[in-house]
Parts: sequence; structure tokens; C-alpha cells
Amino acid sequence: MDLNSASSLVLQVLTRASSQDSTILKPAEEQLKQWETQPGFYSVLLNIFTNHSLDVNVRWLAVLYFKNGIERYWRRVAPNAISEEEKSTLRVGLITNFNEPVNQIATQIAVLIAKVARLDCPKQWPELIPTLIESVKIPDDLRQHRALLTFYHVTKTLSSKRLATDRKLFQDLTSEIYSFACCLWNHHTDTFLEQVFSGDQTAAANSLERTLLSLKVLRKLTVHGFLEPSQNADAMGFLQAVFVRLRQFLECRRNIGAENACLERLEKVIVLFTKVLLDFLDQHPFSFIPLIQTALEFTVSFVFTEAGNGVVFERFIVRCMTLLKMIIKNDSYKPSKNIEDSKPETMNAHQVKMSFFTYPTLTEICRRLVTHYFLLSEEELTMWEEDPESFAVEETGGDSWKYSLRPCAEELFFGIFHEYSQTLTPVLLDMVRTLQGPTPVEDMNALRIKETVYNAVGLTAYELFDSVDFDEWFQRQLLGELRISHDRYKLLRRRVIWLIGQWVSVKFESNQRPSLYEAILVLLQDQDLVVRIETATTLKLTVDDFEFRTEQFLPYLESTFTLLFQLLQQVTECDSKMQVLHVLSCVIERVGMQIKPFVGCLVQYLPLLWKQSEEHNMLRCAILTTLTHLIKGLGEESKNLYDFLLPVIQLSTDVSQPPHVYLLEDGLELWLVTLENCPAMTSELLCIFQNMSALLELGTENLSKCFKIINSYVFFVSSEFLQLYAANLCHSFLELLKNITIEGQVQVLKVVENLLMVNPDIGPQLFHALLPPVFRGIIEGERYPVVMSTYLGILGRIMLQNQGCFSALLCQMSQECNEEADTILGNTIEMWVDRMDNITQPERRKLSAMALLSLLPSVNSVIQDKFCGIINVSVESLHDVMTEDPETNTFKDCMLISNADEPQVTETEEPPNEQDKRKRALLKRSRGHKSTAISLNVQLLIPLYSH
Repeated sequence: MDLNSASSLVLQVLTRASSQDSTILKPAEEQLKQWETQPGFYSVLLNIFTNHSLDVNVRWLAVLYFKNGIERYWRRVAPNAISEEEKSTLRVGLITNFNEPVNQIATQIAVLIAKVARLDCPKQWPELIPTLIESVKIPDDLRQHRALLTFYHVTKTLSSKRLATDRKLFQDLTSEIYSFACCLWNHHTDTFLEQVFSGDQTAAANSLERTLLSLKVLRKLTVHGFLEPSQNADAMGFLQAVFVRLRQFLECRRNIGAENACLERLEKVIVLFTKVLLDFLDQHPFSFIPLIQTALEFTVSFVFTEAGNGVVFERFIVRCMTLLKMIIKNDSYKPSKNIEDSKPETMNAHQVKMSFFTYPTLTEICRRLVTHYFLLSEEELTMWEEDPESFAVEETGGDSWKYSLRPCAEELFFGIFHEYSQTLTPVLLDMVRTLQGPTPVEDMNALRIKETVYNAVGLTAYELFDSVDFDEWFQRQLLGELRISHDRYKLLRRRVIWLIGQWVSVKFESNQRPSLYEAILVLLQDQDLVVRIETATTLKLTVDDFEFRTEQFLPYLESTFTLLFQLLQQVTECDSKMQVLHVLSCVIERVGMQIKPFVGCLVQYLPLLWKQSEEHNMLRCAILTTLTHLIKGLGEESKNLYDFLLPVIQLSTDVSQPPHVYLLEDGLELWLVTLENCPAMTSELLCIFQNMSALLELGTENLSKCFKIINSYVFFVSSEFLQLYAANLCHSFLELLKNITIEGQVQVLKVVENLLMVNPDIGPQLFHALLPPVFRGIIEGERYPVVMSTYLGILGRIMLQNQGCFSALLCQMSQECNEEADTILGNTIEMWVDRMDNITQPERRKLSAMALLSLLPSVNSVIQDKFCGIINVSVESLHDVMTEDPETNTFKDCMLISNADEPQVTETEEPPNEQDKRKRALLKRSRGHKSTAISLNVQLLIPLYSH
């Protein structure tokens, strides 16, 4: 592409591509896409986005196309790769002038230079770093800033490479430029501090921006540029200087005032200082050991003493707490149980920690965390009043501790209490003792302090197990506080019911649960929505506990379920509805069939909620989970939900519908449970199976669930199902067997075996294409025992249930192998007898023995020659399935199932679902379970062959 003739043409197309009119935009984009692989195209783009006289939008678009081209065509091995000659020209052009006036475009140029550097630096682009270093020395503010911006992005990109050779190259680069980077940072830092105190806000802001960029460069060099940073004096000097600079910048922040233009960027630099320390500690814990004492003194001084008043701010405190937590919990600083096995560095760090964390220090940290940082802020209390659902959901956390002050304080408290529990347990218990009895509702400060102490006791439940008689405390004080209905006391009602939820699985006597259920019933009717939502969460923890007893809960089930359903209707936010639905699901799951009388209202409401949640797939996942537990609870009565239920399953498992990405896993579980509890096949259920072929093609982790669903259809013994889907299913299985794990192959073959068992007459015909590979696998001696066992199970069923099919199959294999049928048969029997030990399941061993014995009445000489082997494995199988009856002192076949052998369901077991009943009925008809013992066949056949 000739630059002179092409520039104007490309410029015109880029101008059209920046249009808001789609009729102009689309053709221009297509044209640009065609040019992406044309020689010279990126040189034209470079000329366009470096021409400051052109429209900003056009230049922006040119930068983006250039950046995308690097990702697609810069590598030598890429299809339509940019030529080496053009790349050489482009590299020179990119670093000729650092004078881009538009910040956004300058950032994009810096990023694309970094992308090229990732591929070419230093071998193909050795001049990049020297050019950048020289450019950041230029006195011109704009050029210096753009060069420093590029320097940062290049450093950031090169530091992210993880191959050993790339890391070595970055370490070599670091050793060359680290001293310069430190000097650069110190220069810009000193300049900023001079300018900010002189009152020149504009100059100070410019210097602060350079301080930030140079500090970002140093962060990457320090964290990723040294194999052993502790051996580098410059690196350790920089890290020590970080604490000095932090104090200077914090003092600066206090003095400049809230209206100063530098304040926001100043706080960003302060936070970046802490990120340097956090990253270094994470990547180089042993090199951080010389800094532990300084770091502990610094963080505790600013965060837990009066020295921090008026100086610190929330993001800084969060980072300091995180640093403190990392030092306390770092495994590199914990000696082994056998002290002699510990590294000297570890013992050194441990000693520093032990000498620092004295009783007074730990006590002060503990008390300040609880009584100061645990307090709900005014903003949180306002949110409680104005947006209670958002407040309640935010309280459930996640990773909020990494960014929010109070959750971070809770994480630190938990970590430090766990590490120093012997010291801090008496401190916390003393705080609890001072708060005995009800608190006056007019004393808001006392209510808030008590709330924080209860929070601390809940967070440390496991640590306080041996120190707190929670049952006695529950009866003597906590229940009483739950009964105080004053509006101001809602702060404690919510915290107390949360506290009980934390302890219920730790230390809570079973005989206390009725009192708790009664309290929950009252609080689910509380005037405050936050209290009601928190109560629902505690109910879930209580019901989901190992010690939960259904019989204890049944007297409260109807009222609880009704109140939960009312709460589900009252909340309006998606997250809140999900939270309450999870509670309902848990209750339904734990009480099982006992839920039947009470679910009418929920059954009527779920279709409406499903319709309302069309744009909220995660809420729909919660609905699917609730439906799954509901179907299990309703059993065969779930058929009354099919008008709503089946379209939901259809949508959730249809891979052509976008929501399937979110709904598929839960939808498959619901589909399976629906089938397991379905009393009879319906045309609608049959119709849903058309989704299965596409699901099998996905070949994902959901295959196992798909096989279970197919088995459920098979157990219905539906000829209509086979007529509709046998051909597609057989094709899908053949494709799966080509590219699937051994475990997956076995699952497919088990489905085939079930199909043959349930449909002995037409099954072998419909799935005939799968049988030759099975027969061939037996003849060739399949090397995986579990696969061989399944092969023999399939062939055994055909021999017993459809001898005509077996004969036809034998003839087919004879033609394929170009051998006599008797030879094939003899090899098969020999392999079968030899591999009988591969079969571990008694049922399948008996089936194989019966199949082999069924051959013996034949006068075929090949079979007669194998007589001894067949009898031998049959007798072994006979021993496997025969058990002694202690009442009659006789042996009987343990595999036989009679009508008198109906299983007895104990109180702790779930009653059989509809599929269990179908499977049992099928087993009764199965040859392996209704036939008399193998011994009868052996007794009849031995005399025949003795002649």
C-alpha cells in the first residue's frame, strides 16, 4: 500500500467508520477489515494517529485498529503477518515523538507500544528502553509525561511475562535501569513536595502525576525484577524509603485541605505505596523480613493509635489492615512444630512478631477493632433506613473485605484472634461481661458498642468453643434481647439472631432448638425488613445443620413456611428474592414429603416470579433449585405442576436459547428429578427429550447428568420414546464413543445395557450399530477392565434375551473378520472365561455365567471344548451369589427378588420415588434377579456332558 496514495483513502474510510449512522459505518468497517492484511496499512494508520491536525475521533479509531493489528498480525508465525521491513519502520515511528496532546490517545499509544515490546523487546527492539530513558529526562512537560507513561506500560507488560527466559530478561533489564528509576522517582517526589507547599497547584499536580507513574514503574521492577531482592541494596533502600515517603504524603494530605486539586491524586499515590508493600510481601516474604518491624510499627501507629487521627482515610486503612493481616497469617513466618526444622529466616520473623505483639498491643488492637472499626457507619445506618434490602444483601459479604473498611476490620480481627486466641479470649470475654443485661434503648452509643461486641463473639465462635457456655447465655440473655421490640433495639435484634446463626453449628444443644424456632417465628414478623431477612438466613443455617431434627421442627413448619413466603413476596430486589428462595429451598429439602400440605401458595407464586425474572438469570437459577427440592417433596403429586414446570425445563436445557449458559446445570437437575418422580410418561416430557442431542454434542461436564436423564426415560419402558429418539440417540452415542474418556465410555455403555435389558426384543435392532464395536472389543481383549466388564454385560444380555440377534451378530463379525463363525465364537468364549475376573459386580457375574451356560445345550464342538472353563467360572459365580440362610441353614441365591422382599424404609430414609419403583419392577423381570440359582443349570448340565 503506497503511503501517499493510500493515506487519504484510509482517512476517508476511517472518517466514515466513526459515523453514528449505521448505513455509513458498516461498509466502512468492512473495508477496513479487508485492508487489515494489506502491506503498508499499519504505516498509514501510524501517519494518521500521529497527525495532530486530524479529527480526534478518527485518530482514536486509527490507534484502535493499529492495536488490534498487533494482536493479530505482529507475530512472525501469524497468518498474513506484517513484514519485518514494515515492522522495523513502525517501531521507529512509534518512539520518534512523545508529544501526543490528547490523554486518551496517549494512553492507547503507550499500550500498543507495550504490546509490541512484549513481542520484540529487547532482541528486535533494543533501542526502546534507552530511548524512553532519554525521553523522560527531557525538560518539556508534555514529552516527559508521555515518555514516562509509555515507560510504565512497557515495564508493566514485560513484568507480566512468566516464562523463565522472559523473567531472566526482565531481571537483567531491572538491574540496568533500577537506580535510574529510583532517582527519577525521588526527583519527582521532592519536586512535588516543594511545589505543593509553595502553593503552585498546577505545577504540583503535574509533578504528582510523574511521581505516580515513576512509582508504578518502581513497583513492577521491585516486585518482579529481582530473584533475591534482599540482596539488592537499592531495592531494600527504596522499600525503606516507602515508609518515609508515606509519612510525608500523609502529612501533606492533612495540610493541603479538601479543596486542593491534588487531593484525589495524592490519596491514589498513598494507596499505591501500600500496594508496593503488599505485592512485595506476597511475592518475596523472606525478603520482606527486614521490613516487618517497620511495617508493624507504621500500621499499628496510624490505624490503632491517636497518631492516625485526621491523617488516615478509608482506602489507606483497608490496605494497612490487609498488610497487618498478611504478616500475621503468613506461613513463611510460622515455625514448624519441630522448631529445629524451621528455617533461620522463619525463626527471625517469628521472633520479630512475638516481640511486637505484646499483651498491651494485642489488647489495644482488639478493643479498637471491635469498638471503633466494627461500628456501623452513618452511611450504613442511613442505607438500613432508606434501602434495607441493599443493606441486608451487602452484609452477606463475598470479597467486600478487600475494599470496605468494616468487613476488612472483621477479617483482620478473625485472623489476629485465631493467631493469638489465648491472649485475646479473656479480653473479649471481659468485654462481654461488661454488657450483661438489657441496654437502655435511648443510649444509641451503648447499643452500637454492644452490637460490635456480639459481632466479635459471632466471628470467633469456633475459637470460643471451650470458653463460652452458649446455651446458658442464649437462655439467660439473648432470648430476652430478641423480645425487646423497640425500633432502636432492631440493631441488636438483627445482630443477636445473626450471632445465634454463627453458633448454631458450633455449640447449641438440641433441646434449645424449639426455643429458637419460636424466636424465629416472632422475628419473621418483625417490623424491620433487615431483621426479617437476617432471621431467614439464621433459619437456613439452623435447618441446614447436621443436628437438625425434622420432628422438632414440624410443629413450626406451617407458620415458618407461610412467613417465609410472605417475605419472598415483600422483598423486591433480585438478590433479596434469591436469598429468601434459598432459605425456602433448604427448608423444603430438609423436611421432604412433610412439606406437601403447605406449598400451595408457593406453587402458585413461582410462575409469576419466573415471568418477572426474565432479565435476571441468577434469580431464575434460584427458582430452578427451589423447584428441584419442591418436586422431591411432592413426589408423584408434582405432575400437577407440569403446565409450568415442563416449559421451564424446556427453556433451561435448550442450548439454542441464550439463557442456557446460566440455567443449564440447574435445569438438568430439575429435569432429572422431575423424571424420577413422574408416575407416567407424558407427551410433553417426551417432547423435551429433543433437546438431548445438542446437549450430548456439547460434551461438557454435564454429560453424566445427561446419561442419568436418558436412563430415566429408558426405565419408563416407552416404545414411543424409542420410536422417536432411538436413531438420534444411537448416532449420538457413536460420536461420543470416538472422543470421550474411559469413564465416559462406560457411562454410555451402561445406558446401552439398560436399553437392552428394558427392551430385549427391539433394543438390539434399534442400537445394532453399537454392538459390533462391543463384540470386537471382547475379541481383541479390551485392555481396560471396567470397559471389558461392560462389554461382557451387554453381550451377555443379548445372548440370554435375544439369541436370534446374537446369531446374526456372530455372522456379521465372521464376515468382518473373514473368519469362521465357530472360530469367532470360540475366541469369544475363551476371552470371556479369561476375563471373568474383570467383572466385579455380583449381578453382572451371574448374568455372564448364565449367558455362558445357555450355550452348553448346543451340540457345537467348539462350545463342548470350552465346557470345563464355562463350568469353572459358573461355579465361581455361584459361590459369589449364594448366601447362607441362618434360619434354615441352607444356601440361597441373594440376587433373587420376590414379592415378599419389598424393602423396608426406616424413619431416617427417604421413601422410594417413582423411578425407584420402576427400576425395582424391571429388576423383578430381569433374568439375573428372577432366575433360579446358577446351581440348577450346573446340576442339569454336568450329567449331560458326563456322557
